Amino acid sequence: MKRKIYNEFLQWKREEKGKNALLIDGARRVGKSYIAEKFAKAEYKSYILIDFNRVDESVKELFVLYLNDLDTFFMYLSGYYNVKLYERESLLIFDEVQLFPRARTAIKYLVEDGRYDYMETGSLMSLKRNVRDIVIPSEERHIKMYPMDFEEFLWALGNDTLMEIMKKSFAEKKPMGQALHRKAMDYFRQYLIVGGMPQAVREYAEGRDFDKVDRVKRDILTLYRADMIKYAAGYEMKVESIFDEIPSQLQKHEKKFKFSSLKKEARLREYEDAIFWLDDAMVVNICYRSTAPNIGLRLNRDRMTLKCYMADTGLLISHAFDENGIVSEEIYKKLLFDKLEVNVGMIVENIVAQMLAAKGHKLYFYSNASRTDSSSRMEIDFLIAKDKISSRHNISPIEVKSGKNYTLSSLRKFMEKYKEQTYIPYVMHTGDVKEENGIVYLPLYMTPFL
Repeated sequence: MKRKIYNEFLQWKREEKGKNALLIDGARRVGKSYIAEKFAKAEYKSYILIDFNRVDESVKELFVLYLNDLDTFFMYLSGYYNVKLYERESLLIFDEVQLFPRARTAIKYLVEDGRYDYMETGSLMSLKRNVRDIVIPSEERHIKMYPMDFEEFLWALGNDTLMEIMKKSFAEKKPMGQALHRKAMDYFRQYLIVGGMPQAVREYAEGRDFDKVDRVKRDILTLYRADMIKYAAGYEMKVESIFDEIPSQLQKHEKKFKFSSLKKEARLREYEDAIFWLDDAMVVNICYRSTAPNIGLRLNRDRMTLKCYMADTGLLISHAFDENGIVSEEIYKKLLFDKLEVNVGMIVENIVAQMLAAKGHKLYFYSNASRTDSSSRMEIDFLIAKDKISSRHNISPIEVKSGKNYTLSSLRKFMEKYKEQTYIPYVMHTGDVKEENGIVYLPLYMTPFL
């Protein structure tokens, strides 16, 4: 599987030259270990991968006994793994490093020593129990790894050309044309239902068998549930109840997460740790309400009002349609051919959130439920800031439409009320590119270019 994050690894190796370790943070089964080892094999003379999920206690003891004697530390490590280490030409990978925080502390001394390069992979890196009693090293560059994006999905299916055509169409604001648009939407629907978890993508690329793809995704969901019980000790029931509630909350018109649906009179503060756990595990993408569409969306964040999307839309589908323990091939085919009558809105909004997050956008939406001023009453799915901030026109409102017939009353109200703040208003829809009345309409598959 070809992943874009590989280029970030190359840049780190070239620029840092051992001055910093690289910490890759991501959800379980997102491909962290695979891509780190692939990088090690291709770019170094030798490497050692220490998997703290199953490493021998004698290896852990090296981090306790020999950090003050690194010659002996490396001698034992080299002997245990039967790998010869070469100065400035070898890489050490600490896999699932959150399971042994002491190794993360050791990074400071290992980087200072300067002999080799270091990568760490893990999840739940900010959780209190994983950083308790350790000093987080400043010699760490932290990057997040997301599920495979649409372009990586196309590569996996053997298509290396379509994305470049889309980029050109987006840049020139010209339609793709009927044939190419239909082809792009066909691929997009496949991405929508398979998702971006590498094992599911590989299964689909090899056999196009939706039953097998669904089993892979269901195994990942089972693993997530096991993690909740194991690592969310003390509030695991709250984590699981939020996780189980995500599909039904997204199915609602407004999609804001109502904690009262979990328990009568429940409030966010009771579930804050649980939300943080899911966010830190990168199982979900949290989208906060912004109270004002100005630069510095974070400054106007309403932490008490949020939407909770699944980090991978393929997993959302397996999570949502699970009445019989497996999503039937019939449902997948209806989604593929755009014949599913219900639930499409939540799936399409979720994939847009996933694509925006993978592109590095923090997720914000705007809503105003004024009962007295109808011109202020509106709901905008997403807000993003433009790259180069100017004195005005910095925020782009984004409306997501899954059907062919829709109204844009909220978007038009927003454009009128916040004309000084509005940059380019976007409608992400199933149709081709067009520009009309100051609004840019883009196919859903062009979300990564925003």
